[in-house]
Amino acid sequence: MLVSLSAMMSHGFKSSKQDFTFGPWKVTAARNHIMKSKDIERLAEEMNLPSLPEMLFGDNVLRIQHTDGFGIEFNAIDALKRVNNMEDAVKVACAQEWQESRADSEHSKEVVRPYDWTYTTDYRGTLLGEDMQMGVTKTSERIDLEKLKAREQIMFFDEVLLFEDELHDHGVSMISVKIRVMPTSFFLLLRFFLRVDGVLIRINDTRLYYEAGKSYMLREFSTRESRITELKNVPAALYTDPNEIAQHLTLKLMECERLEIPHPNSNAADEELQ
Repeated sequence: MLVSLSAMMSHGFKSSKQDFTFGPWKVTAARNHIMKSKDIERLAEEMNLPSLPEMLFGDNVLRIQHTDGFGIEFNAIDALKRVNNMEDAVKVACAQEWQESRADSEHSKEVVRPYDWTYTTDYRGTLLGEDMQMGVTKTSERIDLEKLKAREQIMFFDEVLLFEDELHDHGVSMISVKIRVMPTSFFLLLRFFLRVDGVLIRINDTRLYYEAGKSYMLREFSTRESRITELKNVPAALYTDPNEIAQHLTLKLMECERLEIPHPNSNAADEELQ
């Protein structure tokens, strides 16, 4: 579905923006064209990365913002800032050949140095607000996923692709974010999905949940990863479907946080989080 979404964006796609109001919150989903090559080259230089994903939607964003200005957003540029620009994290037989071919096409005069060519990112969103931001604290409280399975009217839904790369035909690396707003809550999933053919599958998920009236949001970040050799009993057809393969991957990391909603009179405490 997401691959066809990116294909649709490349040809005859019109930029769009949707807003939805949920109490004091405004949810914004904006889609724009793929970044132009000259902008990608400039950005790669700024980020000190030899290359950037083939399909980079630098102006795409999903934003949740309070009327007081604080909130959280998800965008491709900040996601890429979390990519390791000094170390090759996944080595495959064709990695050197792959890097050289990318160098020929994009940076022919540069010497290609090690970097994470899978664009793996542990991005969890960007906190918004100049005077006030939500405070981040660790918690043992978990998002009640069973509660989310209950049939409830969906007032608003959208999905935004941030970037995608086919790793020079060696798999796929992509990150997208989707949100659904119900009458009394909203739930967001930011998913980074990586498949390096014959090597591994990795999923980094950020889930965000808020119930109207509560003084905080819950944010869960998880990393799931398995080598292909560990997935021998899983049908290969599932390798390309993040929703199906996720349950078969080994959980490597889980972190749960509260995003505390600030009060207008507690500016000083919140400024420490800038």
